[in-house]
Amino acid sequence: MAMQNSRRRLTGVVTSNKMDKTVVVRVDRTYRHPLYGKVVRSNKRFMAHDEHNDCQIGDTVILVESRPLSRHKRWAVQEIVREDVSARTTEVAELVAVPEELTDADDGEDETGADEPVSEESADAESEVEPKEES
Repeated sequence: MAMQNSRRRLTGVVTSNKMDKTVVVRVDRTYRHPLYGKVVRSNKRFMAHDEHNDCQIGDTVILVESRPLSRHKRWAVQEIVREDVSARTTEVAELVAVPEELTDADDGEDETGADEPVSEESADAESEVEPKEES
């Protein structure tokens, strides 16, 4: 069994990954106001070291305290808890083709007739509006 170290850990959401081996993580905190008792929400941004550039925007990560790595970086990404699927890029080879049965299912005409082309005469009649006479 590995011994747990005493370094602080924070959980947050990645908001930026534009830098090389660095991510910006927003850590949200809720607490009760000491005098008024209202629940106060606050957030703070931390720059964290991401060695392999694995993090994407929207990922939930655990940060661990580390030695100063640069002027602003004092945290490192320990693990990615949950990946944001919407931020991941999809390769064309990974896409699955839609079966023809599903694409040909709607070949019948609509009852509303929305697919019928509009004739030029009816389009002109709709665009020309006669001005009202003032009395």
